[in-house]
Amino acid sequence: MAATTTTTFLKVEKQPTKPKRRKYRETTISASAEAEAEAALPESPSTNRIRFSPGRFSLSPIMDLTHASPFANGQAQDPFPSSFSKFNSALTAGLLNPMSPPPDKTRSSPTLFEMMASEPDIQQRPTPPPSSAHKPQILDRQALAMQRISELLGSRSPGNQFNDALSSDINLTLTSKDGITVSINVHRQILVAHSRFFSVKLSDRWTQHHHRSPLPYQVEIADCDDVEVYIDTLRLMYCKDLRKKLMREDVSRVLAILKVSAAIGFDAGVLSCLEYLEAAPWAEDEEEKVASLLSELRLEAVGAGEVLKRVSTDVANGNEEGTDNEEVLLKLIRVVLEGKDEKARREMKGLVSKMLRENSSQNDLRKESLYVACDECLQLLRQHFLRAATSDLQDVVQIARQADNLHWILDILVDRQIAEDFLKTWASQADLAEAHSKVPAVHRFEVSRVTARLFVGIGKGQLLASKDVRCLLLKTWLVPFYDDFGWMRRASKGLDRHLIEDGLSNTILTLPLSWQQDILLAWFNRFLNSGEDCPNIQRGFEVWWRRAFWKRNGEQERTRQLRITTTSVENP
Repeated sequence: MAATTTTTFLKVEKQPTKPKRRKYRETTISASAEAEAEAALPESPSTNRIRFSPGRFSLSPIMDLTHASPFANGQAQDPFPSSFSKFNSALTAGLLNPMSPPPDKTRSSPTLFEMMASEPDIQQRPTPPPSSAHKPQILDRQALAMQRISELLGSRSPGNQFNDALSSDINLTLTSKDGITVSINVHRQILVAHSRFFSVKLSDRWTQHHHRSPLPYQVEIADCDDVEVYIDTLRLMYCKDLRKKLMREDVSRVLAILKVSAAIGFDAGVLSCLEYLEAAPWAEDEEEKVASLLSELRLEAVGAGEVLKRVSTDVANGNEEGTDNEEVLLKLIRVVLEGKDEKARREMKGLVSKMLRENSSQNDLRKESLYVACDECLQLLRQHFLRAATSDLQDVVQIARQADNLHWILDILVDRQIAEDFLKTWASQADLAEAHSKVPAVHRFEVSRVTARLFVGIGKGQLLASKDVRCLLLKTWLVPFYDDFGWMRRASKGLDRHLIEDGLSNTILTLPLSWQQDILLAWFNRFLNSGEDCPNIQRGFEVWWRRAFWKRNGEQERTRQLRITTTSVENP
């Protein structure tokens, strides 16, 4: 019985060619082709060739890439050998298997082998190493740097001998850490006259020893931080007015030139840079850079101190900085407290508070100095408040003003965690609390904002006072606070009612349970009769209720269980 062989054709639906793969085939150049293209570049006749390391960089590269294209010489090249094409045609036509049926003439979809034949031979192209992914970015940065250097070298003014190949006697090669290499033509006499570094390196003995021909000296400086800045610094040696030249630069550029000038002992460049930095305005992010570099270079002897006086009083006043800072800050606080324009006062209060908060860790203000200003405000408040209580309303507006000042200083004390003494003083103002009801509410409600701030401080743990002081505060000021709460809620802009209510609740809940009960039951009765004009401390009331009734029974049960457990244990 004869064996029967069956050949099965795979039919694959025709799909459009993937654009990404087609693009890859058209733009990819093999490593060998790139090397041949680079070798095909003509050598520049200039003696000052600009080179990268290790490859060569041209400012206007023209690369002949035709040998890497499948359409070289204007003719399409078959990427597959003819033997493979014949084999594929025979296999597709079914000629390699006489027992198979003839192919279907009506089918429009290609076979798997036809699709394989139409695909490019990707395996023939080498895969670039992973590290080459970052090479284009590096080349882009180097290209931009080289373009700037080229413009810098080409901007020589008439009569300036910098980079003059005819008159120069030194060919100086500068190499940066990132591989940029630049050769420039300079003059030994100018370098030696302006730089202590070159004066030593290019001394007469060195010259006599190394000079054996009329060709320029070959000098190389490697590992430069920035070749462009180094060239800019050398150009300054050829300028008559360095200060005028630096006026075209920004602060960051001058700092870079200053660093190079100090490194090569270019004293005229250092002095010119310091004069520029002393006179030019700085951006906020440049101040730290200036102070850091000048401290690093240690140029106090040549004028760096004058530059640093802008950002540090220590340079001018020595060890008296702390005392001077305190006097300045106290003066600022008093000016704000005594200011007459209310809008400006509010703005300056916010500014001074922000500056003090950012510098709160420094010993710039002693506690005693702040309490002196606080006591002055408190005495003025007492004076005007007690006078208004006797129906003398001549300076009644000073009550709200001094209460607002006191509230501001209290914020500063709380931020610096030194407000406990003020809490004791305010809790003992019984005469003010007694006179409270005799002053019109429109003038007195600002005083209760001070009490509210103390409630918030205690409730948030910012003030740690004794139990007696907390109880005295509530005993003295809680009823006046209730009376003014409606006015505070309606008249005070930006008042956080819920913050104050939470602070009051937490303050009450820090007291012993029996005192909590007295205060919260009185509030319960007042709230039912006042509504919105009374602070809502329902949360504190609920906490007290659970403490007083729910947990008490649980504690008794746990006590009995513990007693039973104790009596059931016997020694063996």
